[in-house]
Amino acid sequence: MTIDQVLTLIVLVAIVAALIWDKVRSDVVALSGAAVLLITGVVRPIEVQGAFASPAIIALASLFVIAYALELSGLLDRAIEAAVKMCKRLGSAGIWLMLGAIGIVSCFLNSTPIVVLGAPVVRDVATALKLPPKRYLMPLSYITVLTGCCTLIGTSTNLLVDDMARVAGQPRFGMFEITPVGLPMAVAGAIYLFLFSGKLMRGSIADPAPIANVREIDVPGAQIGDSSLFAEHRPFQPMKAVIAFGVFVGAITIAAAGIAPIAASAFTGAVLLILLRVITADEAYGGLRPQILILIAGMVVIGMAMEQSGLAAEATEALVGSMQEFGPLTALIVLYGITMVLTELLSNATVAVLVTPIAVALAESLGVSPRPFLVAVMMAGSAAFATPFGYQTNVIVYQMGGYRYMDFVKVGLPLNLITYAVAILAIQTFFPF
Repeated sequence: MTIDQVLTLIVLVAIVAALIWDKVRSDVVALSGAAVLLITGVVRPIEVQGAFASPAIIALASLFVIAYALELSGLLDRAIEAAVKMCKRLGSAGIWLMLGAIGIVSCFLNSTPIVVLGAPVVRDVATALKLPPKRYLMPLSYITVLTGCCTLIGTSTNLLVDDMARVAGQPRFGMFEITPVGLPMAVAGAIYLFLFSGKLMRGSIADPAPIANVREIDVPGAQIGDSSLFAEHRPFQPMKAVIAFGVFVGAITIAAAGIAPIAASAFTGAVLLILLRVITADEAYGGLRPQILILIAGMVVIGMAMEQSGLAAEATEALVGSMQEFGPLTALIVLYGITMVLTELLSNATVAVLVTPIAVALAESLGVSPRPFLVAVMMAGSAAFATPFGYQTNVIVYQMGGYRYMDFVKVGLPLNLITYAVAILAIQTFFPF
């Protein structure tokens, strides 16, 4: 191994250990690793600058601003009020319909603020109907994660994998290119949750734990950001709501039609909202949630170091050596499984950066298209259901619902296996080798 490879490996191991230890904020851990790589010369300043200006960062930051403008306009509050009325008429069926509606929104907006907004509503509606909130809060988190896998912008994992693949010389993904894989996963997961999650949680539901308030949430690693930004009731402002929603739809449509990349259309939309005074510049900065952006930028630097030092190629050679006697399907299954396990332990940004270069190199070494392997990383990089800390929305409902750790294992582990099987079948069908 070269000196650069040794240094990169040491930094990588230290970052993984620090993230598992979970005593230091994850964004600080990522920045510390990037700083070490920069000072030792493994990466150059121009490359660090490129990481902070990557399309994934620009797209996410812009979408955060647009989502916050929708929140400030009171439109999301109005939608929640309508959902509450529906639930009071339809009972438990209404709550499941509300979860489905929240899931649809999560296809296009980051799931974290949606769950921060929706979880107290689900809890209060269930309580008013004399139903156990635990029955619905965990499915709320899982459904938003699953529907986030349905579009390129539904989760930061998809954007980051797309960005890292571009760096590796692969063409960019379209807005709905991964929908044929994400949608069957979401449908299968939703059916499972509707039919079996209540039975699996029966003991926990019968033994209620104290319910936390959304403002009391304090998440290790600071991957949530300031939840109070999304917890305050906003008066409805019809004109601002119409403009914000129009800009949001326009940004999505332009990107989906291939007129401009999502980073460009979302950035233009965010600036337009400021110019039209739907949201002030200070409010826009307040909605950025820099913890997530800094974490991703820091991890992109780590990914660049892995690529340029040759460490990713070394790891791929070791993986390929064990896969040579098997076909690409076996390699795909193994890659998905490894990514899924890593996602339960580390942040999705970390896993995306670690595995994406390996996925591309693995496919190329096998002489097949990297596309199915990249889609597998996108899906497995978000499908973290078996622990309360695998995904940030899990942490929110874990604390709010007063779940036990084993509740997530009992409900989430089967969900992992179901989505695993559906994803492999769908990837084979729609992304042939």
